[in-house]
Amino acid sequence: MLRRASLARFHSLGNTMASGHCKLGTAPVHHHCHHQHPLSLQPPVGSKAPCPEKIKRDVSAETYWSRIGGDKVILISASAWGFITAVTPLLSHISSAHLVFMTLSRILMGLFQGVYFPALTSLLSQKVRESERAFTYSTVGAGSQFGTLVIGGAGSLLLEWYGWQSVFYFSGVFTLIWVYFMYRYLLRKKELVMSLGILAKGFSISKQKKVPWRQLFRRPPVWAVIFAQLSSASSFFILLSWLPTFFKETFPNAKGWVFNVIPWLIAIPTSVFSGFLSDHLISQGYRTITVRKLMQVMGLGLSSVFALCLGHTRSFCKSIIFASASIGLQTFNHSGISVNIQDLAPSCAGFLFGVANTAGALAGVVGVCMGGYLIETTGSWTSVFNLVAIISNLGLCMFLVFGEAQRVDFSSAYEEL
Repeated sequence: MLRRASLARFHSLGNTMASGHCKLGTAPVHHHCHHQHPLSLQPPVGSKAPCPEKIKRDVSAETYWSRIGGDKVILISASAWGFITAVTPLLSHISSAHLVFMTLSRILMGLFQGVYFPALTSLLSQKVRESERAFTYSTVGAGSQFGTLVIGGAGSLLLEWYGWQSVFYFSGVFTLIWVYFMYRYLLRKKELVMSLGILAKGFSISKQKKVPWRQLFRRPPVWAVIFAQLSSASSFFILLSWLPTFFKETFPNAKGWVFNVIPWLIAIPTSVFSGFLSDHLISQGYRTITVRKLMQVMGLGLSSVFALCLGHTRSFCKSIIFASASIGLQTFNHSGISVNIQDLAPSCAGFLFGVANTAGALAGVVGVCMGGYLIETTGSWTSVFNLVAIISNLGLCMFLVFGEAQRVDFSSAYEEL
């Protein structure tokens, strides 16, 4: 029987690919460039905003899951973006129309990646027990941090040794290899995948074909989790975009690999630990919503405290500690709002995650722009970290007041968790 660990390992690696490709997706690629590398792993100011092509069509992805299944959607999307990434260097050499082909490839990249995370959420909500959701999701989510490390580390070496094209070849081929093993060991053994069935504890997953729009969006807990996701994504993208510039300007003699690697390295074990802690507390009898809110206090509240500390120190060592703590604690969101979406609407978790993730991506763009504006007008990094704290705590307050863990995707009475 296919175990939960196998599912988590495969999709954690899938998240690695998705995270790495998002990072590549933001990199400008030019056919003729003599003064700088066309692929920048440390982009200039504000260039790491949410991938422009990844202001995704998350919501429309629900159509695909309901028709052909989340597992197949994941493989199709990963195959497509892996292939597109691998051929990107070739597209940049196609006569005078290379800019058109490159633009189209970025658009297609966003479309295919747009269905990945909602499909993954839908798949996990149906095939993982409620008591194990947080650990599984946080383990899968750790792949995002690992992907950042892989592309940031291996990509830098490949860029220096073999040129920018090698980074795209490496990432694209690695993704296609993952797709092959995913197909061979999971999708082809369909009886194993389907034998997982519906393992949700205490209820059966609804097989509604239509998303209950009105029913969902009339519920305050739904808006609370969307707003919390918006705040979380915005804060994350602000830090992702501006931390490298902050360290480079504040500590110009510091080693770049230190502040580009350590925070993301710390985030991997903290993500897994948050899931373990969440599931353990629930197994000990604590109410689900109490645990979800505790995770958000860590993921939005405490992480913002360390972000504030970044603006009030001139010590490189302390700055690394504060940045690592802030980024690491943000992974507690995987065991909070990310699985709370599955608590609220397991029958249409993918759709709801798509809505929340789209809102978060849009908010990330706005947040990164606001951060740039504050730096330009105030000349102070403190203002940027204050912005992170304000956004994070607004989302936290909304979730603490209105957040629930009761199902809202059916009208019959349900037991409070």
